[in-house]
Amino acid sequence: MPLNPADIRTMAERYAKAWSSHSPDAVASFYEEDGRITINDGDPVVGRAAIADVAQGFYNEFPDLVVRLDEVRAAGNRAVFMWTLEGTNSGPGGSGHAVKISGWEAWLLSDAVRVSVSDGRFDAVEYERQLAEGV
Repeated sequence: MPLNPADIRTMAERYAKAWSSHSPDAVASFYEEDGRITINDGDPVVGRAAIADVAQGFYNEFPDLVVRLDEVRAAGNRAVFMWTLEGTNSGPGGSGHAVKISGWEAWLLSDAVRVSVSDGRFDAVEYERQLAEGV
């Protein structure tokens, strides 16, 4: 049975808030136990603990990280979560520069409206430029 688009939107709003909460476990809770995320064709990260580790890595680099929901599109059990990340790369060894980058995650969702598979994308070249030079 197709998922309700309103439920998917609510989940996406809560997911962005979870990222902004700086709780890696809160972020990971939006994934199935064996859920996975791949970012920019990198190696898949599988399972809630590993996904929490990825989130913690972002928090370490950007202690003031905020993720905003720009838009969500849903069709059946698939959705695209479009986001903007803002923060200052002021963690250990950071550049001290502000970063503002947009991207998306293409989701396959379970019947429980949790992420089974996420394909995340952002402009890595622009991200690296901002780390070096700022926004």
